Amino acid sequence: MERIKLAEDFEVSRVVHGYWRLTDWKLTDQDLLELIRKVMEFGITTFDHADIYGDYTCERLFGNALVLDKSLRDKMEIVTKCGIRRWQPSHGVGKNYYDYSYDHITHSVENSLRNFQTEYIDLLLLHRPSPFIDPEEVARAFDDLRSSGKVRYFGVSNFPATQFEALNKYLNNKLVTNQVEISPLCLEHFNNGNIDFFLKEKVYPMAWSPLAGGKIFNPTNSHELHVKETIAEIAKELQVPLDTTVYSWLLKHPAKIIPIVGSGKLERVKAAVDAMEVQMSLEQWFRIYIAGNGKNLP
Repeated sequence: MERIKLAEDFEVSRVVHGYWRLTDWKLTDQDLLELIRKVMEFGITTFDHADIYGDYTCERLFGNALVLDKSLRDKMEIVTKCGIRRWQPSHGVGKNYYDYSYDHITHSVENSLRNFQTEYIDLLLLHRPSPFIDPEEVARAFDDLRSSGKVRYFGVSNFPATQFEALNKYLNNKLVTNQVEISPLCLEHFNNGNIDFFLKEKVYPMAWSPLAGGKIFNPTNSHELHVKETIAEIAKELQVPLDTTVYSWLLKHPAKIIPIVGSGKLERVKAAVDAMEVQMSLEQWFRIYIAGNGKNLP
């Protein structure tokens, strides 16, 4: 398995396993442990979480499985996110909001450490860009978490290039990645300058929902159907499954996109790993891009 260096002494596997939908998999602790072991046998060592996944339960479920074999912890990289505060009905009328205060960031990390039953988080991400963020306060939280050994590295998720760059100006512990949505049906970051920014700064992005939430398999409109048909044509040419073709499309890009596979089915995870051996041509890459973009290039 190829590895991507995000910092001088920090690497992640080229494919990441994601746990957004862990509660849907209905696994016992032992079943989940076996899944983790088999995923690691594929060469995947990086596991993606967030404090709010599964209504604040997925971290704990992962930790309950991991504690059954403590030898695995130092062989993996745990990624988690913080910052989204979900409205709790018991608190009365309210809305979801974002909180990047020193207290919330540090409190979230303490909760995550308890959930994972570990002493450190490898990579902490701020989950969503916020219209209200004090970068000096974030910097202070990051400094204290790093110096205490509770978090090794920091990044963001879904941030535009301008906000990534603005926050980074204040940080002693520079951001090492930005986790964004990228798929043939989500080309937003090709169009908003983020991909160019990643290349310019040598920031290697993680891609969530690389199969567009399943729409690659089950299109809901004519545009999505056209994208699926284009991918299917190329899959036939490459003699690989549909999902392997999509992962190959992501992996081919020079921005070194790191796809997150959010499935509990080993065959789906293996499809992403197999994509590393696929030799997609530039012409095939552009056919998928043009289909996703909905118009021909000039």
